[in-house]
Amino acid sequence: MSLTISDTARILIVLTGFLVAAHVGGYVFARLRQPPVIGEITGGLLLGASALGLVAPSVSTWLVPSSSATAHTLGAVYQLGTILMVFLAGLEMRQSGLGAERRTVVFTTATGLVIPFAGGLAIAQVVDPGDLAGPHGSAASISLVLGLAIAVTSIPVISRIMIDLGIMGSLFARMVLTVAVIEDVLLYVVLAVILGLARIQADTAYGLPALLPVEGIGWDVAYYVGASLLFFTVCLAGGRAAFQRLATGTLKVLELRSPAAFRLVFLFALCLSCMGLGIDPIFGALMAGIAMAGHETASPGEEAVRGFSLAFFIPIYFALVGFRLDLVHDLDLVFFGWLFVLACAVKFGSVWLGARMAGKSPSWSTHFAVAMNARGGPGIILASVTFSAGVINGRFFVALVLLSILTSQLAGAWLTRALSRDPALFSSAPPHAPPESAPGRKTIEAVGSSHPPTTPERESDATGDASAHERPPT
Repeated sequence: MSLTISDTARILIVLTGFLVAAHVGGYVFARLRQPPVIGEITGGLLLGASALGLVAPSVSTWLVPSSSATAHTLGAVYQLGTILMVFLAGLEMRQSGLGAERRTVVFTTATGLVIPFAGGLAIAQVVDPGDLAGPHGSAASISLVLGLAIAVTSIPVISRIMIDLGIMGSLFARMVLTVAVIEDVLLYVVLAVILGLARIQADTAYGLPALLPVEGIGWDVAYYVGASLLFFTVCLAGGRAAFQRLATGTLKVLELRSPAAFRLVFLFALCLSCMGLGIDPIFGALMAGIAMAGHETASPGEEAVRGFSLAFFIPIYFALVGFRLDLVHDLDLVFFGWLFVLACAVKFGSVWLGARMAGKSPSWSTHFAVAMNARGGPGIILASVTFSAGVINGRFFVALVLLSILTSQLAGAWLTRALSRDPALFSSAPPHAPPESAPGRKTIEAVGSSHPPTTPERESDATGDASAHERPPT
């Protein structure tokens, strides 16, 4: 399809508008020491039905008219932004040693996943799925979305918070991120099932499921669960080795010519593999990121992909999330209020219980539970992907996005206050060790003072939750 000059001009105007709104919003929120992703969403929100749509509805409608070249272009940017954001989230899943603290990780992962997920399923039994479901949603898919919404933790948001506080190298931070990585992998497995169910409802299956003659909801669910687990298992077991072999063998010329292009080819190949299996390409993006996350520092190729993604695709993605929020018509304060209270209480209580079972002190368990309550990027991904697939409606979408934003802000405020009161809890030594034996105590105390951390300031992180200027250490 060829574009006219006027079509091209409108696309450039709209892209420029969303890009400026996202980056200005992110900058303002970064200056306020808030997650910049919230500013990017706010920038898009101001252009949508909740703000500009009230003052000048014709202008807001002109930005993204339905069934136009502009709408299709923004849709493509939105999909690529989702893929690149999940890819960068996978890059954050770098290995780190935990020593004797594996017991705490096991207990908090078990309680922090099983209890919240079960709680979400229980809540789904007392609400009317029809009030939350989109055109392709069902009682089963709404139950799974509620379970994930309560159980999920954000790697990018909590990483940014701990970088700003100067505690990213602490044992506390490594434990939080390890548990969050496990939760996020399981999140994407369950999300694959949810999206599979949506395609069954919409009769839009693609890839291998569309070719299979077997019909029946039981077989379909079994296929999506099995295909997702098989794909994740194979990629976790051999993804890094395959990436290294391709970089030094078959695609060596491309790696030498352009490391960024090689990584994009690897990323797109895994996304296409997922589509061939009939599962969403974002799972290929996640595994591509994990496959490249075998080293403590990022390569120049990763930095090149990260830089352009955080400059263009990801800010526009979050701005479009905000643009689609209709707070005037879809914000149900009563529904959001009880969902927020229950989600925070269940997640906090389950993680706190796991930490106490592992022998941690009440205060340490409290800080850990608050940190794990930040939903951020993964919560927004869950909301936007399921809304785009027609699984949830606008009312549920708005509630999930606001839940992700507010829990992230609360976690940042709480940990900032906790660090100023008891910096020894965030030292590199085990939390039960005497304060004087903690080797990093002086550094942590210095960071907890009025001076800013020595880490250069950024305004977006792996999923747009911090700034695009540089990559944080992991």
